This record gives sequence, C-alpha cells and structure tokens, in this order.
Amino acid sequence: MSGPESHQLELSPDEIRSLVDEATHRILDHLATLPGVPTRQVDLDHPSVRVETAPPENGTPVPELFDHLFEDLVPNSFANPSAGFMAFIPGGGILHSAVADLVANAVNRYVTVWAAAPGLAALELSVVRWFCHLVGYPDDASGFLSTGGSLANFSGIFTARRERLPEDFLGGRIYCADQVHHSIHRAATLAGFPRAAVRSIGVDSEFRLRLDELEAAIATDRANDATPFLVVASAGTTNTGAVDDLEAIADLCEREKLWFHVDATYGGFFVLTERGRRRLRGLGRADSLSLDPHKGLFLPYGTGCLLVRNGAALTRAHEIHADYMPPMQHSNERVDFCNISPELSRDFRGLRVWLPVKMHGIDAFRQALDEKLDLTLWAAEELRAVEHLRIVAEPQLSVVAFRLEPPGVEGEALDRLNRDLIERVNQRQRVFLTGTVLDGRFALRICVVTFRTHRDRVAMAVEDVREAIAELLSPL
Repeated sequence: MSGPESHQLELSPDEIRSLVDEATHRILDHLATLPGVPTRQVDLDHPSVRVETAPPENGTPVPELFDHLFEDLVPNSFANPSAGFMAFIPGGGILHSAVADLVANAVNRYVTVWAAAPGLAALELSVVRWFCHLVGYPDDASGFLSTGGSLANFSGIFTARRERLPEDFLGGRIYCADQVHHSIHRAATLAGFPRAAVRSIGVDSEFRLRLDELEAAIATDRANDATPFLVVASAGTTNTGAVDDLEAIADLCEREKLWFHVDATYGGFFVLTERGRRRLRGLGRADSLSLDPHKGLFLPYGTGCLLVRNGAALTRAHEIHADYMPPMQHSNERVDFCNISPELSRDFRGLRVWLPVKMHGIDAFRQALDEKLDLTLWAAEELRAVEHLRIVAEPQLSVVAFRLEPPGVEGEALDRLNRDLIERVNQRQRVFLTGTVLDGRFALRICVVTFRTHRDRVAMAVEDVREAIAELLSPL
C-alpha cells in the first residue's frame, strides 16, 4: 500500500437518503412550476453560462449545488416538458423513466453482453420485441435501443450498406425526399458515402415523396452505372408531420431489390392508434426502421431504437470478436447487444421504457397519442376559421403548419409578417411555437406531442395566434 485507504466516495445509507431526498424535493418543486413556467426563457449571456476549465479540488455542499442547478441552469433553457411547448418535436420526459434511470444507474449493471446480466438483458430485449410486435415485424426481427434517432438511422444505413453493397461501396446511391430529417444525410456521411450519393427527391402537395421522381432517379442512376441500393421514407417529417406512401415505396423497393428504411422517429408510435395504423400502412414492410420513444412514448431524451426485419443482418453488420470477451450468444432469444449495435459500453436503457409501460399498460400510451391527434385536428379547424390564415400542411399526424396571408402582402414582406406573428405569439409566454420554410416561404407550425399538453393549452395557442394577428393587421 502506498497510502491510506480512501472511502470518501462510499456514501453511508444516511448520506444516500439525504442526497436522494434533496433531489426529490427540488424535482417536485420544479415539476410544480411547469404549468405556468415560461415556455422559452433563454439568456445566452447569463452569468451562469460559463465553461469551467478545471475541476474543483474540494467539494461543495449539496444544497448549494442544487440551488445553482435549479435556480440558474435549468430555468435558462427551452421548457420542452411544459404543456405549452409545441415547437420542433417536443420531448416530454415522463417521471417514471427518471426513477427507472435512478435504479438502473444505482445497480449499474452491464447489459450489452447477455452473460453479464441475462435477466436485465432479457428485460431490454423484451422492450425491443414489444416494438417489433407493434410495427408488425416477424419473430426473427431484432433491434436495439439507442441514444436517439440519429444513431438509429446511422446504424440502419450502415446495415443496409453491408447487406446490399460490396466492399467498394462508393457507387451506391441513397434516395429520400427533400423533407427527410437531416440526420439521414449525416448518417450517410458517417457511413462513408460522399454527399452526392444521397439523391434528394421532390414531394407532392402533401409534402410526401413523389414516386414518379423516385423511379426516374433510380433509372437514371442505373443507366449511369451507379448502384441504387437504399430508399429512406419518412413516417412523420419534422416540418409537417408528412407520412410518405409506405406501401407504394415498399412495392417499388421489392421490384427494384432495394433496401427500404423508414425514419419513424417522430411518427412511428402512432401505430398504436387506429388512425395511426391506417396512416402508417406499410410500416412493417420496411427492412429497417428507426423509432424515438423519447417522442412518441413521452420518455426522456436519449431513448431511440432501431428495428431490423431480418435480425441476422444486424449481426452481420456489427459483429466483431475479441479474445477478452466472453462467449457470444447465437440464439434469437439471447442477444448480445454489443454484436448488433455500434456500442460496447453504454447505460441500461431498457428499464426507462419497461417500468412505465409495465406500470400503466400500453393502452395508456395509446389513449394519450389519440388525444394528441384529436387536439391537432381541433387546432387546425380553429385556425382555418381565422380570417386570412391558410393551412399550409393539413395534419397527417400531430403537426399542423399555417401562415398568415392578408391581401396585398407578398414575397419577403409576407415572410417578415409571419416571423413577426410567431414572435408575438411566443412573447405571450403561454405557448412556444417554431416555424419552418415550405415551398420557399416561412410558415408557423404547431406540434402536439408532450403528454402534459391538453385542450386548454392548445386553446391558448389558438387564442394567442388570433390576438397576435389582430395586432398585426390593425394598422393595415
């Protein structure tokens, strides 16, 4: 021994209880503020926005640390868990999963190798199988939980590359709509493809991928000795919630012998509902698809998923051997996640899905998603009745896009008017909306996903839009 034993990091039971009690107290106080908290309260120049360059040598009392966290840092952020957050694609973060993460991190078990924690690995595999069942995948399908849709899309594209292209893969071509999430382009780059390998296809009046343009692009590439191998469809775009014609794309991919990947990170879990199943018809025909439980199941950020119809393809794409690893499993019922995903060391993600679903049953999530569909349709009808307001993108899931178009205002002036409109709505601090550009013009969007968002808050959004329009048009 070179010195005395160190036990400072080993908290006593009383110290643990005190720490958890302090955290619980602050969390409960924070959650109590969410109904009335401003939906956007960000100061980029706040004194607390600083980056420390060296760790402290000595400790700080826990209450002081939590004061700084909950009084300075947390408030200076988008309040995405609040009922009024209808921007981007919100993430609600149900508390059940926070408790699950406390348990998962406290027991700190390693689950990416089956032999290390077979019961917990089986729990996480059960979650994956639940998702396979929901989308209509067969028994030999497989998948893994990821940090989010970006990693899931990357691994899906990488798997498609390994399955459909030779080692010299640079002639491969990928096809997606110009409305696809930008993570697809990043994933293709990370998978080794030049940017020009991703073909951007136009969309129809409902912002869905055009099949005629897709077929033409495939034919042109084949004629030029390129190798079409992958089509990426969207099951709910960020801009408008558009769902591509999955059945028709699946038919085309079968004819052309192309891998079919669906980015269902936003919209995939609407398959739980009857309306969602109709809208997402063909989802189960995809070779692979990505999901984000931190969107459609209201979980905390950091919970994504990739599913692959033929589970063996995941193993062929990701499996690597090392002498220091224990024997790997070779059964569909016993999966080493390190051999079907990019990660070797990671957190135990399955519990944050398993606990809330086990507590409530999947029907509770189905009812919540049905409510979000209803709220979006209601908002669209209310907005449609506002003079000079046009619905630019009808709800396909839980997004509606719209813009103000008074007579005599066009071009850049009209865009400025709509940007002013969204700013006035957000200044009221009851809801927070974001915009996008559709057909070259700025539009506002309402996205209803947060589990805390109900009729009263959507009504506030519509009311604030109406009042802001009245203010803007009164001088005109």
